[in-house]
Amino acid sequence: MAIPCYHVDSFTGELFAGNPAGVCIVPEFPPEPLMQKIAAENRHSETAFVVARPDGEFSLRWFTPLVEDDLCGHATLAAAFVLSVRGHATWPVRFHTMSGLLIVDRVGERFEMDFPARPPMPCDSPAELLPALALKNVPVLRSSRDYLVVVESEAIVRDLLPDIDALAKIPMGLGGFIVTAPGTAPIDFVCRFFVPAIGIPEDPATGSIHCTLAPYWAERLGKQEMQARQLSPRGANIGTSLAGDRVRISGEARLYLSGDIHL
Repeated sequence: MAIPCYHVDSFTGELFAGNPAGVCIVPEFPPEPLMQKIAAENRHSETAFVVARPDGEFSLRWFTPLVEDDLCGHATLAAAFVLSVRGHATWPVRFHTMSGLLIVDRVGERFEMDFPARPPMPCDSPAELLPALALKNVPVLRSSRDYLVVVESEAIVRDLLPDIDALAKIPMGLGGFIVTAPGTAPIDFVCRFFVPAIGIPEDPATGSIHCTLAPYWAERLGKQEMQARQLSPRGANIGTSLAGDRVRISGEARLYLSGDIHL
């Protein structure tokens, strides 16, 4: 059995930046243990599995090296990009996922995803959180999935040296830890994201966290359309636009390699 598999760098216009994702095109979803093994073998932060439906739409699932995820932006962008590489001509694309219907449109070289907003709310943060991030006395909020830590400057986000082992011990389910700050024009805000409990010490570029970042920064900055920069070592540029209870997340992608998985 051969499974077409692609390695795509998402949220970047050039190779070796953004976030690598695996995309597997399958006639039906393989057994979950097999998909998990493929994701672990790929060693990307996420591997997407795409199944074409009879109605012309698609089913989509995501796996980290350790668990099945409930929402992933960069692998969704990668999946849409792979469909374009394979000659798919009907846009927008509609993906049926664990997080509901996700719609991705193609606008020139960019892909625009329609995701549910997950606004952050005030919370009582775990006592271990700020020490693990080497931070003190900064605001902490929480969405339905992630903690959001807000600091004063881009430099703090860039220079952050978190204790990944300590973060991994904080019970989070599928969620992680976003650290964000205002950006320098033309960038509206910057961020980094840590998810060690599910096998991702630091995610290079993350679409799903903008479901939380877009509502937060839209309210704080008084604007609906924003440009973000994820300050991971690989770096990523991500466009966001808040539209009610939905967030549009956009970026480019580049194909690194394609081939077959032989089982």
